[in-house]
Amino acid sequence: MRIGMLTSGGDCQCLNATMEAIAKVLYKKDKDIEIYGILDGFTGLINGKYKKMEKADFDNILLSGGTILGTSRQPFKTITKPDENGRDKVEMMVKNYEKWKLDALIVLGGNGSHKTANLLSEKGLNVVTAPKTIDNDIWGTDVTFGFDSAVKVATETMDNIKTTASSHGRIFVVEVMGHKTGWVTLYSGIATGADIILIPEIPYDINKITSYIEKSDKKYLVIAAAEGIVEKEFSSLKNKERRQLLSEKNLKSQVEKLALDIRTATDKEVRITIPGHTQRGGSPTARDRIVSMQTGTATALNIINKNYGVMAAVINGKIVNVPLKEVAGKLKVVPADAEIILQAKEMGICFGD
Repeated sequence: MRIGMLTSGGDCQCLNATMEAIAKVLYKKDKDIEIYGILDGFTGLINGKYKKMEKADFDNILLSGGTILGTSRQPFKTITKPDENGRDKVEMMVKNYEKWKLDALIVLGGNGSHKTANLLSEKGLNVVTAPKTIDNDIWGTDVTFGFDSAVKVATETMDNIKTTASSHGRIFVVEVMGHKTGWVTLYSGIATGADIILIPEIPYDINKITSYIEKSDKKYLVIAAAEGIVEKEFSSLKNKERRQLLSEKNLKSQVEKLALDIRTATDKEVRITIPGHTQRGGSPTARDRIVSMQTGTATALNIINKNYGVMAAVINGKIVNVPLKEVAGKLKVVPADAEIILQAKEMGICFGD
């Protein structure tokens, strides 16, 4: 068998670990199997860039973050549009798959990547996937690899912020990754004992936040805020309209506006900390490595068993194969009435609502 494998979209800490698990199972099951690493994601599949992998390429790479194959973004909304050279990108991917005589294609990616993977599956390619993203927002699985590692980095950032916040009696707003969903912010905020947690799924009322701050008897406060937070007053507007309003006030983000509004209303010293891409870097956590082992092993077995058109998901601690057509185009958001949020509110954490 000739198997193509690519990593697509934003990188995360467990792509290498997942590839190692996949490779170990495939080589164990079929000594004659050949794995072709497609370079830089779907871009490599379009441009015909790949390399034949050896067993040694996968040795002990589970410790390293990032991806040995490289990655890039090919937004799904433009995947059916011609590239800068006028080529049909989908047609080029299908042609290269056939040219290389691949028996199957493994895609490790997030939401957009799963849309493209499903499209290729519908074009007749034998595609299997595993759920990758720090955002934990892929529909059909309880957890994605990369999520726990990102939570660890965000939590450590807020843990470290507490000492300087306490020393100076400041309010610190920590901007956590998450444009559309707040899973990383929610979990890291609770883990660090943040006073206020703001996520995109729950539009916030600035008056509720400033009132909470004014009533607090703490010398300092830590606010965990997802980069995609939405102010209740403007929640009915489209993203483009909200960005325009921020631009008119010379503000770069909603988190920056939040800090300014708090400073103006309370006259307290407010600072913003942005851990940024460090949340996607470094060595993966033990839990993430286990998720990689589970989904990677299942992905390889789907290849061996010729069970195509599915994503290896983790549900209630067990592996379940979910059809790509059910995954593509869906987003797993944080329910506003989630038990973990209700529990956090009982502890006195403010969610701005």
